[in-house]
Amino acid sequence: MNDAMWAGTVAVTGHGDAELEAYLARPLGDAPRGGVVVIHHLPGYDSGTREFARTFAAHGYAAIVPNLYSREGADVAPDDQAAAVRAKGGVPDEQLVGDVAGAAAYLNALDHANGRIGVIGHCSGGRHAFLAACSLDLDAAVDCYGAFVVNDPPAGSPLKMTSLLSKAPDLSCPLLGLFGEDDEFPAPDEVAALDAELTELGKEHEFHSYPGAGHAFFAVERPSFRPAAAKDGWAKIFAFYGRHLSA
Repeated sequence: MNDAMWAGTVAVTGHGDAELEAYLARPLGDAPRGGVVVIHHLPGYDSGTREFARTFAAHGYAAIVPNLYSREGADVAPDDQAAAVRAKGGVPDEQLVGDVAGAAAYLNALDHANGRIGVIGHCSGGRHAFLAACSLDLDAAVDCYGAFVVNDPPAGSPLKMTSLLSKAPDLSCPLLGLFGEDDEFPAPDEVAALDAELTELGKEHEFHSYPGAGHAFFAVERPSFRPAAAKDGWAKIFAFYGRHLSA
């Protein structure tokens, strides 16, 4: 592993030709490399998600985090951007797909891009990674405990997200799913239902569920962090991307 990299803020063109702030991390070497679109979670475009991008760059990938909340205004604090989007019911699905497509195009235009693109997301980002993989032509997708893929949000939730299970026949690439057995969103029965649907459809996928882990077990800054599950999860992510994003 050579972790020499460039990392910083760039602009990408998203859905409806909107200009989005994004965080790019890429290796400094000239070896051909795959790209990873890192989709942030519901709390927003935060330091933890940008750290994920740097981790991918350290392992040889160009990674970009589009700020899905950019439309709330560049002068609006990230927490306020996130609150405004939650109040609106979340990021609309069509907008999300367009924003990910713009981020993927940005990665493929970089020097040394090998043309292979993966997506990854946690929490709402996990749902969005699945949505993107069912809507775009991608090479690999990672769903880390994505909520509301199988079931709609509970009654009374402000989120306008709906189940994505009907989109499963359109899954365009292999899918890795990482889940906690103690999670409620998604609960183990939802993970099992998605696994069964993808198996019935003949879609390439592998799911792993960790005992003693709940939601957000990758988040090092939160009490939900589970080091053993996160360490194993990262190993599985890099093995998966190594198979599907290599030149």
